[in-house]
Amino acid sequence: MPDPGPSPLTASLPAAAARLGTDVLARALAAPAPAPQDAPRWIPGGPSGLGTTTVSFARPAPVPDPPADLLPDPAGAPAATPSAAEGRPVPGLYFHPIPEPDPVRVDEVSRRIKDWALDEVQLYPDEWEGQFDGFSVGRYMVACHPDAPTVDHLMLATRLMVAENAVDDCYCEDHGGSPIGLGGRLLMAHTALDPLHTVPEYAPAWADSLGADAPRRAYRSAMDYFVRAASPSQADRFRHDMARLHMGYLAEAAWAETGHMPEVWEYLAMRQFNNFRPCPTITDAVGGYELPADLHARPETQRVIALAGNATTIVNDLYSYTKELSSPGVHLNLPVVLAEREKLSERDAYLKAVEVHNDLMHAFEAAAAELAATLPVPTVLRFLKGVATWVDGNHYWHQTNTFRYSLPDFW
Repeated sequence: MPDPGPSPLTASLPAAAARLGTDVLARALAAPAPAPQDAPRWIPGGPSGLGTTTVSFARPAPVPDPPADLLPDPAGAPAATPSAAEGRPVPGLYFHPIPEPDPVRVDEVSRRIKDWALDEVQLYPDEWEGQFDGFSVGRYMVACHPDAPTVDHLMLATRLMVAENAVDDCYCEDHGGSPIGLGGRLLMAHTALDPLHTVPEYAPAWADSLGADAPRRAYRSAMDYFVRAASPSQADRFRHDMARLHMGYLAEAAWAETGHMPEVWEYLAMRQFNNFRPCPTITDAVGGYELPADLHARPETQRVIALAGNATTIVNDLYSYTKELSSPGVHLNLPVVLAEREKLSERDAYLKAVEVHNDLMHAFEAAAAELAATLPVPTVLRFLKGVATWVDGNHYWHQTNTFRYSLPDFW
């Protein structure tokens, strides 16, 4: 498949602005990320850049980034070039190459997240260290959030990503997970994100429960960092999307308990909930600004975010296909469901899943371009670009993480 080059979403946004007789879109997309301050805050002095002058929140100052010469300003980075990292893309998959993530930032985020995992939340035993390192979460988050003004901003997303994966692994899948009793475990973990408000007699027992296992410790700590950095509406938005994620986990667990093979449309409905949506939805908080709650809640914005989450989750289905086939039992993914429900060979089902992904990507880009044309508000435009960048960074990580993923021999 020919290299599609830079995302047509960002390429089409200036054209949308031209049709509206304004250059506000191009100016918004060209605006550099806010530079770190001498005494940086989580979101330095409040959001900066076009369209954010009416939004302000002050937060406690975190540990500063390394010196500026150690962490170059992303705005001064060289122009994007295709990734030279190892790993080949799924043939026929529609995606956009990205530049290699800043290696200095990758190393710093990787160091900090491991310190957090070991020293702050005691996330994993020694024998899991290789798997933690192989996840390459530092490279993942730097690729997805190149506009983050500081490493502290990147760490907001990184802790949450690691915590979410701890819940998935320990409650649902690889490390002792089971569908049996999952609802109770997830509900207790969710209270680390959305705290319990109860009578004094029982509050201490709940507070103690938040340290009962690694997933709850990780959720509690990651969310504490996030709520001190984000606005109340950004934090509540994240809680809502995490409730969606947990509902998706429960649907898949229920099917596992009853042996139900979902129809294709049912599987795609489940995957709209059990997907990456909580990650791109916080792209503004990680970028150091806020998309106002009323604009985030608009149906058009929600459609863009949903399609981005759906497309990136099918990317996961495709790259993790061989890994999941080697796991015990039936592991649902789109190729498996297509093969069963549409009576396709494994190869044809996989290739059809590629087509489904491509259709979702085109729908995402069309919806984002339409929203940009009809609502060219600078924060909306910046948020759309951030979500599109997250989508591209997510693919980059899946393609290049050969520790975790390998492709089937279908070509």
